[in-house]
Amino acid sequence: MGRILGRLFVGFTTCLILFIAYSSQIFIIWPWYGRELSVPLLSLLLPFNTLVGMLLWNYSLCVRTDPGSVPDSWVPDVNSGNGYEVKRLTGRPRHCRTCNKYKPPRAHHCRQCNKCVLRMDHHCPWVNNCVGHFNYGHFIRFLFYVDLACSYHLAMVTRRVFDWMDVSRWDEPTTRELVFTILNYTACIPVILSVGAFSIYHFYCLIGNTTTIEGWEKDKVARLVRHGKISEVKFPYNLGVRRNIASVLGDNPLLWCWPTVPPGTGLKYQLAESNESLPSIPWPPEDPAHQQYSDEDHTFVLPDSPWTYANGALNPDLRPSSARTRKSDGGLRQRGPSSHLALPPYHPDYNEAAYVERDSGFSSTSGSEDEYTPANDRQWGIRVRRGSEGYEVPMIDREGLLQRYIQNQAGEPDRYQRYVPEPDSGSSGDEDNEDLPLAQRAQALAVEV
Repeated sequence: MGRILGRLFVGFTTCLILFIAYSSQIFIIWPWYGRELSVPLLSLLLPFNTLVGMLLWNYSLCVRTDPGSVPDSWVPDVNSGNGYEVKRLTGRPRHCRTCNKYKPPRAHHCRQCNKCVLRMDHHCPWVNNCVGHFNYGHFIRFLFYVDLACSYHLAMVTRRVFDWMDVSRWDEPTTRELVFTILNYTACIPVILSVGAFSIYHFYCLIGNTTTIEGWEKDKVARLVRHGKISEVKFPYNLGVRRNIASVLGDNPLLWCWPTVPPGTGLKYQLAESNESLPSIPWPPEDPAHQQYSDEDHTFVLPDSPWTYANGALNPDLRPSSARTRKSDGGLRQRGPSSHLALPPYHPDYNEAAYVERDSGFSSTSGSEDEYTPANDRQWGIRVRRGSEGYEVPMIDREGLLQRYIQNQAGEPDRYQRYVPEPDSGSSGDEDNEDLPLAQRAQALAVEV
């Protein structure tokens, strides 16, 4: 994110906080209490301003605190036994090519900040900073105080609205009070809904000692386990709810709501007891379906030809089907009577004689064709790819299709009612008249009658 755009986000967020916090007090609550200081007024506004002050303090710390970066001279101690993250391909400690530094556990490179951030959670545009090891606690407290302050604000303004609606003593609000009441509702309700949902997710990550990036990794691992590709793997940094919160907000629960320096250096983290004996297990585990290369700098090279067979070799039967056509026709397509050449043998307009006339100018093809190569392909010399689709279907000409159809129809008994003429029992004279035309025989029969 650009430097100017990031500052605009911070300025907008600050103005929004100040508007919600102080416009409600000046234009709604202060006129409600007669514009005079009193104990009820102080008892109402003092807790609210305390929450707003803690909110602004933690927000300022989120913006100004460096989330933590990798020292230039830091090298992981592979013999300490404290655990370190390794590369999936080579098993060596992780290394950032952009920063040219080793990556500590849970560290990731941020493109906006252009550095590797310790225990990186995400890059937040509203604070114009990365949320990492040294400011994640401030970020959690900031979300917590936003939820409390917005809830207190809505309760306070809603109480004033109910006072206006009291039937026993009707107190009509002024135009200014009504406008600022609507504006406060419009600004505060979307904030508490969006930040509230966001804070619930981060509170869930806090009790599981998980960052946003690690949450995506856990979802991927769960999907691999569900599909049976890998065995179940426990998250190595889950120490229990109490210790997970203490690793971010400090060991003293009384100071969890107060801004404090987070424990640790961010270069190494305590592992779960079940995983201390296996410090070099990579997290997240790799999908076994992915292809592995022994060389981490391996670059994929495309084959010389895109036409490949099942084993990676070239398919010997795959040839351009129109090469000989272009060679014989000089690159011109024939039109008119030859357009039926593309028709299948069973089409009514199919003309087999045209194929014979067309193929007279071509030389015979090699004898490498098998029994599945159709006759027209043997005449044209066209090679087609077969076998890769899982089926090999022999071609059949029109006569074969007709014979098969006749056999299928004749093989079904009682499908048709056939007429079988009875033998003629008449005299031999009638047999002699069979050679006469039908009209003469009808006339002779009429004369006899």
